[in-house]
Amino acid sequence: MDFQESKTKQNLARAFAAECQDGARYQFIAKDAKQNQMNYISTILKMLAKNEMAHAKMFYQHLIDNLQATNGNVNIEAGFPFKQSELKTSLSSAALIEESEAENIYPSFAKIAKDEGFPEIAKTFQQVADVERVHSQKLAFLAEMFKKKSLYKSPVPKQFECSNCGFRQTKKEAWKTCPLCQYPQGYVVIDFPES
Repeated sequence: MDFQESKTKQNLARAFAAECQDGARYQFIAKDAKQNQMNYISTILKMLAKNEMAHAKMFYQHLIDNLQATNGNVNIEAGFPFKQSELKTSLSSAALIEESEAENIYPSFAKIAKDEGFPEIAKTFQQVADVERVHSQKLAFLAEMFKKKSLYKSPVPKQFECSNCGFRQTKKEAWKTCPLCQYPQGYVVIDFPES
């Protein structure tokens, strides 16, 4: 199929726009987390933002590689979520967006690309879907732990580590202030369950 007439062209443009928006949203949530003295969560969100921008670059590159020089503009129409919320609901909302991308949007885009004869683009969509699934799980975990006020608590003793100085201590609850460097609890490393 001619790329200019393909749905894949539109899907790449939509995916590029969505990934740029996701990257920006995570930067905004990271700033909110940092203001709430949740430095380690802020660091995680900045890493997710970096991942999203890497995805955007891949989609952008597919567009550049396949567009004819005379038609570099792609008009798209799509709904993108805009919602002001507090940290815990931002995490939950972002998890749902990532889940939709992983389970519905990108697998659908991959199938269309494959059916239209663009196997490399299909592969990129599917691989990004796999990453978005992990993002969704991380965000859902953080949202749930944040909601339960158990980010820094464990029913059994576990090792907590300061992301600033590396101090470690095995307890049921992380310190409020690191005993070594005096950094606040928000620097404690969050352990994610294995996916």
